[in-house]
Order: sequence, then structure tokens, then C-alpha cells
Amino acid sequence: MSSLEEALLQKPPPSVVVCHHEAAACHHEGCPGCAMDRRKESLRGRIPYKELFFVAATTLAGSLPITCLFPFMYFMVRDFNIAKREEDIGSYAGFLAASYMIGRAITSIFWGIAADRLGRKPVIAFSMLSVVILQIFFGLSTKYWMAIAARLLLGSLNGLLGPIKAYAIEVCQTEHQALGISVVNTVWGLGVVIGPGLGGYLAQPAEKYPQTFSKESVFGRFPYLLPCLVVSIFAAIVLISCIWPPETIHKHKITEKDIRIVKALPSQQAHWDMPRKKSLLQNWPWMSTMLSYCLFGLHETAYSEILSIWAVSDSKYGGLSFSSGDIGQVLSVSGASLLVYQLIIYHWVNKFLGPLNSSRIASSLSILVLATFPFMTYLSGTKLSFAIYAAAMTKSVLGITISCGMCLLQNNAVRQDQRGTANGIATTGMSFFKAVAPVGAGILFSWAQKRHDATFFPGDQVVFLMLILVQLCGLISTFEPFLVLPPVEECR
Repeated sequence: MSSLEEALLQKPPPSVVVCHHEAAACHHEGCPGCAMDRRKESLRGRIPYKELFFVAATTLAGSLPITCLFPFMYFMVRDFNIAKREEDIGSYAGFLAASYMIGRAITSIFWGIAADRLGRKPVIAFSMLSVVILQIFFGLSTKYWMAIAARLLLGSLNGLLGPIKAYAIEVCQTEHQALGISVVNTVWGLGVVIGPGLGGYLAQPAEKYPQTFSKESVFGRFPYLLPCLVVSIFAAIVLISCIWPPETIHKHKITEKDIRIVKALPSQQAHWDMPRKKSLLQNWPWMSTMLSYCLFGLHETAYSEILSIWAVSDSKYGGLSFSSGDIGQVLSVSGASLLVYQLIIYHWVNKFLGPLNSSRIASSLSILVLATFPFMTYLSGTKLSFAIYAAAMTKSVLGITISCGMCLLQNNAVRQDQRGTANGIATTGMSFFKAVAPVGAGILFSWAQKRHDATFFPGDQVVFLMLILVQLCGLISTFEPFLVLPPVEECR
């Protein structure tokens, strides 16, 4: 592939025109997808705020159940009396946490296919209904198997992530697709931050707030119901709001005569033809991008866990001796910085660099940031606070830049009628990698702490060295021959 072609595919110039030949002829009466196309044309470049607000609210409702149990999970397992020894509680808690991801990995492809055939809204609405019911069931669990079953079913029935990404792309015109994806990723990350806060403040209310909640009340008998109930109520509100947003899927058959492209270079025809292939497994741009997406997802999950346990570990093991409140504050500030970056800055980054170049640059800079963490153990006081906050915020911003870039490349590498399935498969792959990452990171960290006095790469340095190597593998995967560049967007 020539350098000119690669430049065009990474960041399409104004000369590359995507044509809706005779726009009126492309629209079919009674088709919600065509109605959405007409609505986008009527916006004349304006941002679809109403649709993106719905995307944000739905994404938040879908992300809260994932992490709201983390602060009270240890105590919940302890109260089940399933562990014979206190040391075994962590193992049972790990299986409880992983059950959601296992369920999601099993069914994400199915929900993606359903979103392509039935529409985005039915799958989104059913996902919200599953959150409403199963979160309450989880909060009412009195046995370990009940809690596991609730989390497994919730992961299996909450098929939200793939369809909501497709929906965020489809309600936006091309110039705002980066904003649509960034809204999903930002609010998802915000939910991952808010969820533990809800669980931490609202679990065991009879013990924390005895003036308000008595031990004889329902929240006294079920000490972990209140945070789950709050999440369910919010999901119920979002479920009701599903009535108003428009559907985006096309309900008519898309024929070859409906697909026409005005191209800048004749030699690009081969790449533009790729999304028309019926089988996703033959779509090499999408397949190669999904691999990069999963690698970066593995890295981000491992980094999040290692940062938390490294910061709170004792300084004699190469940690920072932070309290849980200290690292929680660091993560909260990082989440707030993401919100500002995603909503204000990222779409400009994508506009000037394109999704691929921005991902490559962010990945390269992430390696440099990761290399600074082990040396923070030599700092203290204000210098340490400044260093850890700056590094964590920068790493979060770089990580979300990569994630958004990969999502855009994936969604623009497939046809609209395959986008739900493609996102479902990607969610399955990501869920598998995110289930493996915490286990691998925990084993690595335990091994590293046993060699904290080593002369060559002591424990804390080995941990971040491994993170750097994973990030480097992700960076390499964004270059040929590992990555086949996705095509410039085509029209219906």
C-alpha cells in the first residue's frame, strides 16, 4: 500500500467524497434507518444532543452494575459463610466478580446479531429491564449461589455494550462519530468510578446510618440491597425513556445499486469493497482492528488493577503506602479529567490526527508515562502527589484516546447491517481478555513482591515493565502487516 493511500485511509481529506446518490432515492418510506438518515441531513452539521444524552444515560445505567459491588463484595462473601478460612474469601470474591464477564462473553455475539436483525432499541430496552430485575435479585441474595446466578444472568442478559456503540455511531453524521464513541467510553468510565462510590456509601446502611435505617428494616436484613436498588431505579428510568429515541437500523434490503462511492484514488477500490463482504471473518480490516482492541483492553484492565494494589501496598515492597481513600481520590480525579477531555478535546484530536494516528501516538506516550511510575517511590509529600495525579490523569487520557480510535476503526470497517454483530463479537473478545487480565495481573504482582530486593529489575519495576511490553505489543499491532487499514466510509 502506498503512503498516499495510507494517509487517506487514516485521515480522509476533504477531496474524498462519500455520495448518497440522489438522496431521495436512497430513502424508503417506513424504514427507521432511512428516517434517521433524513434527520441527520436536516441537522446540517449540528450535534444530535438528544440522542447522545440518551446514549450517555443508557451507558451509565449499563456500567453501574459492573463495579458497584466491589466495595462490599468481600463482606458479602464473608456473610454467606461459604469460605472455610478468612484467607479463602478473596478467591470466592474473585469468582463472584468474574461471573458477570463470563456471562457477557457467552452471549455478546447473540445480542449483536439480535441488534442487527431486530433493531438497536429492543436490545437496549431488554438490557435495561435485565438490570432492573437482576440487580434487585442480587441485592436480595442470601446464598453464594444466588449471588453468582444473579451476576451470571446479568452479564448474559445485559447485551448493551455492542448495540449502544453502534447506536452512538449511527445517530451522528461522519464528523461527529468520534464524539458519539467518546460519549460511550467516557460515561462507561464514569460509571466504573461512580459504581464503587454507590456501593461503598450505601452498602450496610443499618451499620453506617443507624439513625435512618434500623436493623429490623428491609435494608437491615438485606445489607447490600440499597446500592443495588438505586442502580435498578436509575435503569428503570432509562427503560421508560427508551420509548422516545428513534431506531437507526434499516428495515429494507440494501442492494448493490444503493451502494456507490465517489473515490479519490482508483487504487483504493479494493479496500472500499471489503465492508461489502457478507462474512465478518473475511473482513480483514475489522478482524485486525479487533485484535488491537483486545490487546489494549487487556493492558488497561491490568494497569487499573496494578495501579490500585501497587499504590496501597507497603513501601517496603516498592509501593506507595497509600490508603484506599488516597488511591480512590486519584482514580476519581482521573475520571473527572476523562470527562473534560472526551467531551471537549477528543473530537478535535480525532479531526486533526484521525483515529489510527491518534491511537499510535497515545500508545507511544503511554509507554513513557508507565516508565515513570516505579521512580515515584523516591518522592514524598507534595512532589509525590503531583507526580501520581499527573501520571494517572495523563495515562487515563491516553488510554481513552486509544479505545475511541479502535472503536471508530472497527465500526467504520463494517456495513451498518453487520455493526451490531461486529460489536458483539468485539465485546466477547474484550470480555475474555478483561477476565484474564485481573488474574494475570494479580499473579504477576504477587510474584513481583517476592523479589522486591532483586538487583536487576526489582519487583515494582518488573510489574510496570510487563505493562510496557503489553502496551508495546498493542502499538506494534497497529502497523502493517498486523493491521489492515479499514476502508473510507461508504454510503447506503
